[in-house]
Amino acid sequence: MVPSNALIEPPRGFRMPAEWMRHQATWISWPHNSDTWPGKLGAIEAPMVAVVSALAVVETVHINVLDEDHARYLEGLLRGRTPSGSVVLHRIPTNDAWCRDHGAIFVSGAAGNGQALLALKFAYNAWGGKYPPFDLDRTVAEKMAQALGVPWLESTMVLEGGSIEVNGDGALMTTEQCLLNPNRNPGMDRESMERIMQRAFGVGDIIWLGEGIEGDDTDGHIDELSRFVSRQSVVTAVEPNRSDPNHAPLQANRRRLEEARLGGGRLEILDLPMPEPIYYRGERLPASYANYYVANEIVLVPAFGVPQDRSAISILSSCFPDRRMLSIDCRDLVVGLGGLHCLTQQVPAGALGLS
Repeated sequence: MVPSNALIEPPRGFRMPAEWMRHQATWISWPHNSDTWPGKLGAIEAPMVAVVSALAVVETVHINVLDEDHARYLEGLLRGRTPSGSVVLHRIPTNDAWCRDHGAIFVSGAAGNGQALLALKFAYNAWGGKYPPFDLDRTVAEKMAQALGVPWLESTMVLEGGSIEVNGDGALMTTEQCLLNPNRNPGMDRESMERIMQRAFGVGDIIWLGEGIEGDDTDGHIDELSRFVSRQSVVTAVEPNRSDPNHAPLQANRRRLEEARLGGGRLEILDLPMPEPIYYRGERLPASYANYYVANEIVLVPAFGVPQDRSAISILSSCFPDRRMLSIDCRDLVVGLGGLHCLTQQVPAGALGLS
């Protein structure tokens, strides 16, 4: 039985577009929490400025800031690095920077003579209550919707944007380790979650993978593991070193993808190598090339200063031949236990609001 206050029911025909479909904007919550990046908060400004500078050329960038002082500071960082009018700052304070997880998730559908947008707000508990406080992050989704002037629907189900991946054509991927974890929705079973996701995101097929990678404090977010690159194709992270702790779970996930069927057909699977292990203060970091971000005309690809960087660029370039690959040094960003995809949330193209 699905709790009635957990259901989200957008109008018929609304669905979450695939990330490679046209955007009107990307949304970011600017990093500010020194606990998230111990000893590295200053170091991540350069890659973050590189991200915004690249995105601002191809689409609008919305950025959440803490207050007026924070806004002025960020304006100084970005001055001369972005086209005029391409960056919009919002006084939406946050506890942390992971907009993919605490921000609104946008769906779109036909309305009147065009496409309309709708924002979805799921419950948020900082990955199972790991990082209090998260009171500010809980209010970000509706404030994003209000800033855009679009309606929003709310669910009591805990779900982060990084835990789902869609192909824009009726299919969704997620993981058991995350969504079935009792630290998210105790008492809610798989079937209940599937019903909520099917209605919310306009999907029919749901592919469940298993476990995530070492160091991933999100309990196995899909955006560190496997991503759709077309309606019937995925890239999936693999670790060839059998002695590496990531080898077995990533192979198990690949086998599940081999067994999956969409519309009766098999998935095309492309292997995406894992980088060499990266550590900070003795802890393994969740570095993964699957945490790339697709924007209009470009793909932001993580780089870690290892030989596998070049292979990842080549593979993703073959998946998105109409886009330029831009390498972003994520060696400092990943100290926060997340990456490019975790820090961004796309706003699909479409009219602002329902007509």
